[in-house]
Amino acid sequence: MKKLLLSVTALLISGSLLIGAPKNNIIDTTMEAGRCETLIRAVKAAGLVDTLEGEGPFTVFAPTDEAFKRFWPETLKNLLKPENKDKLQMLLTYHVISGKVRAKKAKKLEMAVPVSGGSLKFSVKNKELYVNYAKVVKTDIKTSNGIIHVIDAVLIPNTMKVIRTPNVDHF
Repeated sequence: MKKLLLSVTALLISGSLLIGAPKNNIIDTTMEAGRCETLIRAVKAAGLVDTLEGEGPFTVFAPTDEAFKRFWPETLKNLLKPENKDKLQMLLTYHVISGKVRAKKAKKLEMAVPVSGGSLKFSVKNKELYVNYAKVVKTDIKTSNGIIHVIDAVLIPNTMKVIRTPNVDHF
């Protein structure tokens, strides 16, 4: 009887811990937020949906739609073309770190290596977190497979050489 009571108690405790866990993955959470529709469109074009719906964990620095509007419009338009899928994948995976990195931890880091390679530099100015030159405008959005931090700029991979695209001299 004592073993049964302990088993039931353990089951109830573990079940209650799961109730508070986020149910939506990175893609679902980003889609529901409604501020990063361009990012979702780009993730779909790059064929990265399954990855970001996968087990993870990942930390994603998600540029807002406004950030993409400030990004070179012709470059984005060209990156969304099927023939530029590999370049788009590099751009997007530069916004992803393996593991869960909460803002509090990121503020203590100097840098991190994104999935694409290269490096992301972290800094704190006036108590605000920055990734490279992008300000983190919303932190620690928990998902079932990681964390999302919303940023106000599109990060440009420092692993890329100059890419020639029509009407654009640099990337």
